[in-house]
Amino acid sequence: MSAAQHRRASLSAAFEEEFLTVDISSLLPTRTLPPTLREGQKFETIASTVKEIGLVEPPVIARIPDNPQQFLLVDGHVRIEILRDMDVHQVECLVAKSDDSFTYNKRVSRLAAIQEHKMIVAAIERGVPDTAIARVLNVNINTIQRKVRMLDGICPEAEDLLKDKHCPMAVFETLRRMVPLRQIEAADFMINANNFSVNYASAILAGTPQHQLVTADKPKRLKGMTPEAMARMERELARLQEQITVVQDSYGQDHLELTVAKGYVTRLLGNPRIVRYLTAHRPEFLSEFQAISEMTTTLPAEAAE
Repeated sequence: MSAAQHRRASLSAAFEEEFLTVDISSLLPTRTLPPTLREGQKFETIASTVKEIGLVEPPVIARIPDNPQQFLLVDGHVRIEILRDMDVHQVECLVAKSDDSFTYNKRVSRLAAIQEHKMIVAAIERGVPDTAIARVLNVNINTIQRKVRMLDGICPEAEDLLKDKHCPMAVFETLRRMVPLRQIEAADFMINANNFSVNYASAILAGTPQHQLVTADKPKRLKGMTPEAMARMERELARLQEQITVVQDSYGQDHLELTVAKGYVTRLLGNPRIVRYLTAHRPEFLSEFQAISEMTTTLPAEAAE
């Protein structure tokens, strides 16, 4: 088993597989809401969404080992208050396997474009008028209709790759112009570059060979791009893809080795005798070792900003 496979095998799910329906009265909050909460526009927006559509994101709770009748409320305090105002007594929750209340809100991934699309489609299928959804989300009806059609022409594989990514809606409109295989490649490009902007998607489209477009019989036209520039982008993008593939093949092992090396250097600096020796005889080494031990990313400084 490779190092990457071993790490994947050792991972455990952060949440229980099944949702749990609990009494709202059994939830113990992990933070105090401000007294002026109901006076803010954000509270009104969330309340309107819950009343018109229902809960988009379930609250997250954690079990209390010595008290099976109560649960810690890790995330969703505002939603729970709104349900109380609506005289709702039970709620379906996602159960965290540990109480990560101090860091949960930093790690939780808010609603991505595809998740929002599915939420809107599900609401319409339940009979919620699109005008009501537009009012709740504070957008016009045309935007809601575009969101409903967002995945038309997007292949399931590309959809799965981008299901939790925060892509603008126009990205999917750009992907739709490519054949399914190219959509998957483009999604991989965006994930590897951690860039989900419309401009980057347009650059990928500009670098897409004509035969990989849905309308392969029509010349590719992009605003401000000459045919010669698009041909050059196709060649450069193909070379970039080859380079990314080479880096991906060794990234996991390289990152593991760097992590082990950093840990070793950190342990060395924990030995006062070694630090005294370096201070006296190799101060330039000491400063470099200290920089290594304080690293939080393997990215260059300009990329990490």
